[in-house]
Amino acid sequence: MFMRRTLPRLTPYLFLIGPLILYFIWVVGPMLYTIYLSFTNWDGVSSPAVIGWRNYQKLFRDPVFYISLTNNLKWMLCFITIPVVAGLALALVLNRNIPGAKFFKTSFYSPMVLSLVVCGLIWSWMYHPAKGLINETFRAVGLHVLAKGWLSDRRLVMWAIIAVGVWRQVGYVMVLYLAGLQGIDPTLVDASRVDGCNQWQTIRHVILPLLSPVTVVVVVISIIDSLRAFDLVSVMTRGGPYYSSSVLANFMYIEAFNNYKMGYGAAISVILFLLSAVFIFIYLWRVLQTELEY
Repeated sequence: MFMRRTLPRLTPYLFLIGPLILYFIWVVGPMLYTIYLSFTNWDGVSSPAVIGWRNYQKLFRDPVFYISLTNNLKWMLCFITIPVVAGLALALVLNRNIPGAKFFKTSFYSPMVLSLVVCGLIWSWMYHPAKGLINETFRAVGLHVLAKGWLSDRRLVMWAIIAVGVWRQVGYVMVLYLAGLQGIDPTLVDASRVDGCNQWQTIRHVILPLLSPVTVVVVVISIIDSLRAFDLVSVMTRGGPYYSSSVLANFMYIEAFNNYKMGYGAAISVILFLLSAVFIFIYLWRVLQTELEY
């Protein structure tokens, strides 16, 4: 009798044992080992030797670290503004029954189908100073002064790479907002119009508040994507020229796998993890608060 009552209660937990074991082996274990390596001077070949906080002390005196962190912050600022505003605007327009809406939805989302490596290669060709599409277009219309070395100018290179990331992100944000708009009760919008609200007032006082959960998800995802930016930088510039386009993930990769400073690279990855964890915990706390309200 005891077994009949106990086993059904334990069954869900028994099914979780396998996935939890794999999670600890492939996620938690390497994460803890990385934290340990951050306190060593391991070169990837010899045995790790514990050196305490020296990697972190060196890191916080390294100017490249601050350049990389600043570039990540630039990326974050652009990702939580331009794609969010543009994606919301596109979703509001394309959520209506207008001619060609499906075509435009597919067109704006299509960059997300491409991998970041492919996007980086395509835009590298477009940014080519001599034969790139962008400079050739400027020259064709007589705007020679606007033709630049987009990926070789230290002042422009980071913004040029961020523009590629933003171009790809807009369609993704648009789809998230479209999903949110589909969940809004049309009667609420109709009621606002009956009360005399114009289109802008309806968007501001009805639609945007109802889309706030989607906005939280969009902002958190955009922040996390900006912190783990790597592929575009690696393909287009590898952090150059002179580290001017370096980001934390690219800086970590170069130090660990090119310079064979695995301990130092692990310290960079720990800092990157802590930065990401802050926003992840804020998001989880917001979701938990919302669940408790219901």
